[in-house]
Amino acid sequence: MRPPPSPPLLPLLLLLVLLPSPPAVAAAAGPTSLEALRAAAGRRGASPATQERAAAGVLRRLLPSHALSFRFQIDPKGGVCGDSSCFRISNVDGSSKGGAEILIQGNTAVELASGLHWYLKYWCGVHISWDKTGGAQLASVPSPGSLPRVKGTAVKVERPVPWNYYQNVVTSSYSFVWWDWRRWEKEIDWMALQGINLPLAFTGQEAVWQKVFKSFNVTDRDLDDFFGGPAFLAWARMGNLHAWGGPLSQNWLDQQLALQKKILSRMIELGMVPVLPSFSGNVPVAFKKLFPSASITRLGEWNTVDGNPRWCCTYILDPSDALFIDVGQAFIKQQMKEYGDITSIYNCDTFNENTPPTNEPAYISSLGSAIYQAMSRGNKDAVWLMQGWLFYSDAAFWKESQMKALLHSVPIGKMMVLDLFADVKPIWQTSSQFYGVPYIWCMLHNFGGNIEMYGVLDSISSGPIDARWCWHVHGGNRA
Repeated sequence: MRPPPSPPLLPLLLLLVLLPSPPAVAAAAGPTSLEALRAAAGRRGASPATQERAAAGVLRRLLPSHALSFRFQIDPKGGVCGDSSCFRISNVDGSSKGGAEILIQGNTAVELASGLHWYLKYWCGVHISWDKTGGAQLASVPSPGSLPRVKGTAVKVERPVPWNYYQNVVTSSYSFVWWDWRRWEKEIDWMALQGINLPLAFTGQEAVWQKVFKSFNVTDRDLDDFFGGPAFLAWARMGNLHAWGGPLSQNWLDQQLALQKKILSRMIELGMVPVLPSFSGNVPVAFKKLFPSASITRLGEWNTVDGNPRWCCTYILDPSDALFIDVGQAFIKQQMKEYGDITSIYNCDTFNENTPPTNEPAYISSLGSAIYQAMSRGNKDAVWLMQGWLFYSDAAFWKESQMKALLHSVPIGKMMVLDLFADVKPIWQTSSQFYGVPYIWCMLHNFGGNIEMYGVLDSISSGPIDARWCWHVHGGNRA
């Protein structure tokens, strides 16, 4: 989670699955986070025709020689999938020469693309991975007109869980910040082929923050002392440092915002639900002069800047201050102005590798409540997605009472926690499954782009299954 001396070329990456809310808690709390996500996808998703074209675009870029060999069909009314998320693969009989041989049906373009991947993998012996782990190995695909036929009537595959989450907030600085649209397009295609439908979308947020902070009379010079440089944006965003590696030019800010709009547009076309950032309380030091009566606390030293005030010890706006909700709401609304009403899922990480100024549960609860209020006033359907890394990295601070104070500061079903290192250090096992809050079992593929030839294979194969079984058996016990 800490930045290296210089940015490596590979990402710190996650591939995750969402555990559904337990029936006992869901019944008491009203609509669950899963239902909110489903509603967001259905209400804000692209049209069936747009999603079919998007899936065809993935095929065209992956395997242009077979662009006409597959037919994609969205199933919007549940005739194929019912209430689940699925894809169905079948033969196209009586196809003319050079026409479609295989029909893939599903309820979103992500399902269509993951169905394409499934067919290519299990019928054609294809391997599709990141470039550094083999890339797309497609030589085994037979020529158009000779694709293997599906045995029987069809093959239907349902998702064991409705949502697959991807990325880590620090990947923005390890890798993504150096990417152009061509590279992003390739990554989004890979996401769709792997069935990812809940990705982080953090690019360009500094341009949005610039507009928000300027509305509070913060100057460009003030922001030069606030934003980190491209390789360190992730840690500046989380309040670990400020100004390190900066400043950011206006041209760079504008370019990143334009890139983000392309990224979001493609994600929506594919039926994904993007996860956007939100306000955690981190503010420029200029706020102390602009709002002298505001309650603003200076955080302690982080890991790499040796207490130098030029880089160290950022400022957090107290959640009890009315200004907190004003800033948070303004940021959500400015994103909606820039991108449209495209999601209800927002990421916010409080005290990432920083210790809160007090361990009083009341303070921690008020912070969580204020974060959620800022989200929900900007978007009434807001669901808070939070990394659980702090519970691992600062376990000495985050005991049961502090964890409960944060996790229960918002209605059950309106927060989801990422059990970020669950393949090695599963927090769900030591926290009564996050005390009833829906969580996502996570796997860290690598640290800082370092891919090694080892892994905890038994944990990876059994961990998500064990977590899901316990969740259902114990009903999300909030004890």
